[in-house]
Amino acid sequence: MVQSRVVFFGTPEITLPTLEALRSMEGVELVAVVAQPDRPKGRNLHLEHPPSKQFALKHGIPVFQPAKAREPGFLAQFAASKPDVAVVLAYGQILPQALLDVPRCGCLNVHTSLLPRHRGAAPIQWSIALGDAITGITLMKMDVGMDTGPVVATVETPISLQDTGASLHDRLAVLGAEIVRSHLNPWLRGEIESQPQIADGVSYARKIVKEDGIVDWHLSAVDLDRRIRAFFPWPGAQTSWEEAGKPRILKLWRCMLNEEISGPPGQVLLSDTNGLVVACGKGSLRILELQREGGKRLPVGSFLAGNPIPTGTVLGQGRNEQMYSQIPPGTVI
Repeated sequence: MVQSRVVFFGTPEITLPTLEALRSMEGVELVAVVAQPDRPKGRNLHLEHPPSKQFALKHGIPVFQPAKAREPGFLAQFAASKPDVAVVLAYGQILPQALLDVPRCGCLNVHTSLLPRHRGAAPIQWSIALGDAITGITLMKMDVGMDTGPVVATVETPISLQDTGASLHDRLAVLGAEIVRSHLNPWLRGEIESQPQIADGVSYARKIVKEDGIVDWHLSAVDLDRRIRAFFPWPGAQTSWEEAGKPRILKLWRCMLNEEISGPPGQVLLSDTNGLVVACGKGSLRILELQREGGKRLPVGSFLAGNPIPTGTVLGQGRNEQMYSQIPPGTVI
């Protein structure tokens, strides 16, 4: 059987199921992996291989890590690998036309939304934060635009009221591998034609930043619940809490809607072993699991036993973003 030569572009953990699919598929030879350069990580800032590189090294697959995919030296290396197709998932760079033109069958992007909704860097988180009922995977033939190329295939998955950024990430990682496994070889054989994206419903999912985790208690409880779930595990939901006259960061790990009672935004309406009920712009949230600055992640009953937060306390007073600059380097939150 003739093997089609595939070069994979991708960096983070979400790439691993697709890499395993490519490595094990009949009719496919995974000839190289292209990842972002190693980055310093941890308190000692040691350089760490990204997950896709670790996978490649484990299986003896050549790895390229250009600082920019448009570097002439890398473009020459890529062309020398004689790829029939490139498969791209969460690579982290826009690929130039000179690269897109190299593979015989083009470059296919595995995108974690139903395009054209949520083009861009963070479709998983924003699909939850904005209250989408359904998301999925789009397999797309790439052009030089931001996720604007024609669609090869899609697969859908519902977003539940319990989904977090982490749970949806893991489910879409599996679906991404499945869509590659079922559609790559037919694409290479010319049995599938791509279709232009529809013109309606275009939206952009910008990159998540640390400040997105700061809780604005003036939002409705529904909106805050979505954002807390969307930004789990990073950057996480954080608010401020005044303890002994000093502002502290309080990280909210798990909450549930409690829309029956309301009050001034940010005010603690109820504080007991069943939860910490905090008023929002509309309705309230019951906090079930939380963590104080420098402390451990705890269920609310255990937390309140050592860190009482009385009814009437107002969370989020002051500017949380100013608090970040007061935290000593190395503090774990």
